[in-house]
Amino acid sequence: MSKHFSRREFLQVSSATAIAGAAGLSSLPAAAQSQVRGPFRGTLCLFSKAVPQLDWSELAQAAKEAGFGGVDLTVRREGHVLPERVETDLPKAVAAIRAEGLDVPMITTELVEADDPTAEPILRTAKQLSIPCLKPGYYHYQLVDVWKERDEAGRRFRGLVELAGKYERQVGYHDHGHYIGAPIWDMAQVIEPLDPRYCGFYFDLGHCTTDGGESGWEIATNLVIRRLKMVAVKDFTWIKLPSGRLESRICPLGQGFVPWREFLQALAKSDFHGPISLHEEYEIPGVADEQGRSLSRQAIPQVMAAAKQNLDYFRSLLREAYVKA
Repeated sequence: MSKHFSRREFLQVSSATAIAGAAGLSSLPAAAQSQVRGPFRGTLCLFSKAVPQLDWSELAQAAKEAGFGGVDLTVRREGHVLPERVETDLPKAVAAIRAEGLDVPMITTELVEADDPTAEPILRTAKQLSIPCLKPGYYHYQLVDVWKERDEAGRRFRGLVELAGKYERQVGYHDHGHYIGAPIWDMAQVIEPLDPRYCGFYFDLGHCTTDGGESGWEIATNLVIRRLKMVAVKDFTWIKLPSGRLESRICPLGQGFVPWREFLQALAKSDFHGPISLHEEYEIPGVADEQGRSLSRQAIPQVMAAAKQNLDYFRSLLREAYVKA
């Protein structure tokens, strides 16, 4: 007997987990969960980090022309909205984006604790603007005592979630390499007892596959899917350095090792329809830096062309998965 799940077994387990966690994703009865549900109804967002030179109206127009339905807006240092100006500028930014017919279902912040003086203004303004989801910042391992470091991060995160609950906003914790939460299990132990209405996961399959290897992504998917708030999209490949060590490099979608087709089948089975944010975080020589940010206004058309190509590829996989669910 194989030591790995077959694709069918994995999808069945993931679906069962999602159904059991109805409070997290769906209130549909079990009988309805097994039926074909039709196309994805959530919002495919452009992560605004890729085009820092654009103002809010230009950002909305560029995202719309590329085929996105919304914007994952940066509300952080050097972002499209500065945290200290959130009460003034976020309403203007959202109005400009919605004027183009796009949505702002999530914002990306650097918040890590409720004591941040910008935390309450950000959450209060997000509620006023009906922005449901928020990505917080990151916590660092010092690698001295990882249990204590995780517990301290958990204490700060719980306070932030409690404040988010006051404003009925949903915090999705992003798994990212080199930070607390990269292995999923560490922050999952923090998140599990918290109110699922206001706290869950912003799942990044790319980082999860990098850290989890061959089968880690399957286990992590099964773990997060019943409390999934948002999804981050990127792909990666391995580069062998002269030292012999492997290093991950983000690349265009479909050119790397991230098992998007299998994951999206599990996502469709769970009846997820939350925000999905596409991250253009790879270098395009002469056009975008190693974080995917356009190098100049003149480079923006090429950055957005790459974003459209990634979006079209991802949308085709998403359509296939949800039709077959």
